[in-house]
Amino acid sequence: MTAVSSRPRLSRGTHLGYATGSIGTAAFGTVPGLLLLYYLTDVLGVAAGIAGLVVFAPKAWDVLLNPWIGSRSDRTAGRWGPRRPWMLAGGITLPPLFVLVFAGPSAPPAAAAVWVAVTFLLAATAYGCFQVPYVAQPAEITDDPDERSTLMSWRVAALAVGILLAGAGAPAVVDAFGDGRGGYLAMAVFVAALLALGMLGAVVGTRNAPTLTRVRTEGRLLATLRLAWKARPFRVLLTGFVVQALGIGVMLAGVPYYSEQVLGDPAAGTLLFAALVGPAILVMPVWLRVGRRVGKRAGLLAASLLFTGAAGALAVVPESGTGAAVALVALVGVGYAGMQMFPLAMLPDVIAADEASSGARRAGVFTGVWTAAETLGLAIGPGLLGGLLALAGYVSSTGDEVVAQSGGAVLAVRVGFTLVPALFVLASLPVLARYRLDAVPTQEVPA
Repeated sequence: MTAVSSRPRLSRGTHLGYATGSIGTAAFGTVPGLLLLYYLTDVLGVAAGIAGLVVFAPKAWDVLLNPWIGSRSDRTAGRWGPRRPWMLAGGITLPPLFVLVFAGPSAPPAAAAVWVAVTFLLAATAYGCFQVPYVAQPAEITDDPDERSTLMSWRVAALAVGILLAGAGAPAVVDAFGDGRGGYLAMAVFVAALLALGMLGAVVGTRNAPTLTRVRTEGRLLATLRLAWKARPFRVLLTGFVVQALGIGVMLAGVPYYSEQVLGDPAAGTLLFAALVGPAILVMPVWLRVGRRVGKRAGLLAASLLFTGAAGALAVVPESGTGAAVALVALVGVGYAGMQMFPLAMLPDVIAADEASSGARRAGVFTGVWTAAETLGLAIGPGLLGGLLALAGYVSSTGDEVVAQSGGAVLAVRVGFTLVPALFVLASLPVLARYRLDAVPTQEVPA
């Protein structure tokens, strides 16, 4: 056990270096949720229900994997610190594995589904190696809550840039290369480059970041998980965040379906995605000021209400109403930016408060549980949409085949993209309203 001590504020280079990692996490967090379900149903010909299961099952593995990664990284020692070796392993392995997800051989739909499931499982494993320690870093490199908010504002701004590059760029690459298997393979190479740039950039960019917290490391994983869950602020924040992730996962997966089946314009998907994430770059300083003025919890509730109202209004946008849809999605994006920034700024506060009171280093376990639950929520979202489409009779297709969908299927697309996300986020508000965490001053832990 060693002392927890104050250090000067983090350098601008560390802010930027840490934030760079979010370009990679945004790419992997966005593109599978946006395109993988559609790739399975409308390119490989996999039935919607099975496709939803394929997207969900590999991410469910993270529920077991991520807490283990967090626990192991808590106990990692060396000149690189406890987190960066794991981040490097994920940054090296994920890009080629992501390409493999979309590089399967021509095969019947069942075999194609198996290929995607296996390679996506491996990719999710590599992603966990990076994401879990990456999220744990802010609680260890600064002991100032305001500094963490600033760090998170940089991260969420980079997250918005990454989502914009991946979410708008990936469909554009698919279109440019033929909208079939070749187009999706070219898209995978493009996204792999973003993954490598962001993840390896964070490994390099945080090389000079201090590790302020070096306290007693908790031993047994299951015991630590139970203790983490007993931390009420963490439990409340995590529950609300996961419910919101469910809604966001459904909305992301619904973008290509909504643009094609409701708006009648497949190219509108790029506009919708740009409208969803573009505002974050502009409004992040505003949300940062809101958090400092009224508190992070109040800021999160305000952002969530804005998301809910704008997403619900999308349900009445008429067919071919691309302009109105883009405007409302931009409002959704303003709320979405706050919904990303505030929980990420609150999580390090929860971790630091736990360490100050317990003297145990559990940052990796906390973030392992957090990322596992977030990943599961984002994975269940496309699965829910796939199930909804299957119940409504959505007809899958292969290649350039055009299938006229029934009115019920089109309605399911509309509801899945608008009302379902709005209801999930609305349901999270009573949970998040119960979040309480008083500021915990920096404490000296006896050596």
